[in-house]
Amino acid sequence: MNPLERLAAVVSAGAQELPSVRVGGVVREVTPTYYRVAGLSRFLKLGDRVALCAGGREHAGEVVRIDDSGATVKPFDGYVDIGIGARAYRLGTMALRPHESWKGRVINALGKAVDGLGPLGAGERAMPADAPPPSAMTRGRVTKPLRTGVRVIDLFLPLCEGQRIGIFAGSGVGKSTLLSMLARASGFDTVVVALVGERGREVREFLEGPLAASRERAITVVSTGDESPMMRRLAPRTALSIAEYFRDRGESVLLIVDSVTRFAHAARDVALSAGEPAVARGYAPSVFSDLPKLLERAGPGEEGSGTITGVFSVLVDGDDHNDPVADNIRGTLDGHIVLDRAIADQGRYPAVNVLASISRLADQIWSGDQKELALRLKGMIARFEDTRDLRLMGGYQTGSDAALDQAVTLVPRIYDALRQDPGMPPSVDAFGELAQVLRQ
Repeated sequence: MNPLERLAAVVSAGAQELPSVRVGGVVREVTPTYYRVAGLSRFLKLGDRVALCAGGREHAGEVVRIDDSGATVKPFDGYVDIGIGARAYRLGTMALRPHESWKGRVINALGKAVDGLGPLGAGERAMPADAPPPSAMTRGRVTKPLRTGVRVIDLFLPLCEGQRIGIFAGSGVGKSTLLSMLARASGFDTVVVALVGERGREVREFLEGPLAASRERAITVVSTGDESPMMRRLAPRTALSIAEYFRDRGESVLLIVDSVTRFAHAARDVALSAGEPAVARGYAPSVFSDLPKLLERAGPGEEGSGTITGVFSVLVDGDDHNDPVADNIRGTLDGHIVLDRAIADQGRYPAVNVLASISRLADQIWSGDQKELALRLKGMIARFEDTRDLRLMGGYQTGSDAALDQAVTLVPRIYDALRQDPGMPPSVDAFGELAQVLRQ
């Protein structure tokens, strides 16, 4: 029997499958940050994963640039001992298969367990790492109030389920502490946390401290600061894919990303390796298109599905709130909470500057009386802060301005009411608790 007859016999009988064939290429250039692979360009698209073979092992990388001469591949591992002539194979696009059993687990950006509790179960549905957000005309509206248990937020910056809020702060102002307090919020079926570029020692501190009470319903995606930019860039996208899986099941999901700024730093590194120009403080143009794509995936799902309430921390470099990344994120989210170093220096935590912060959905939550009271209190605080220097210099006499006299009397008591440590129980009725303090 000749080869053609043997092939026809196999196909007609259906008794066995033909062996699979992988499309391969060869590494032609090695640099400290990326590899150039020849022979695969016509079979790849941006975002595809490629396996780089070395020492009998395969190391995954992602395609960040393609031209006729080859493809630029950035590896997910920080260091890969790859040499000229190493084989490379196309793996396809990145996808996860989340499962209910993932709750309580800690995984890396590639969706692999890192908690030593064994392999993860695989769900029935593949979730792409770069899924598009729901259509603007089919996604649900955000209307259901959310009680965070953080008094200053529930009073002045009330949130809704499905809202996306940013916490803007410099280093050491209490950003991570406030995130841990928000992680305790009740009413969520699932909590997904992405720790991006964090110090290694802080991971267990966060898991065994602030997140301990919610650990059985939480999935944590970890990419520490010593990992490659590719892992730090992928971690928030992995977290969103997991959150979208549970959202599509009708669950209410709390997503916490700490921090989006480190995602932007990693995206900048990848973009520069791909040959993009630096246009704004070293950031490439694609960074400012990647940020809205990431943030828009949070929020309400399509009508009839669940919601993703997104809390994103933003590390403001040098306390400059006009940093291009911070400015881009602030314009995309549904509100921003600004933490002020001057308030933290006074020992008032959470160090929220209520005058610089805003929740764009507050009007849907406040009753008429609550809105009037909140605005009057903010006006009182503004009057108190604007005249601080004048009063310290002795340029104001009591009785000259009744409204200022009231502010001088009440604002310090309001500040005391807003103090809240992580060890304190969550607030139950923020307005009632404030009224009780002011009556004393």
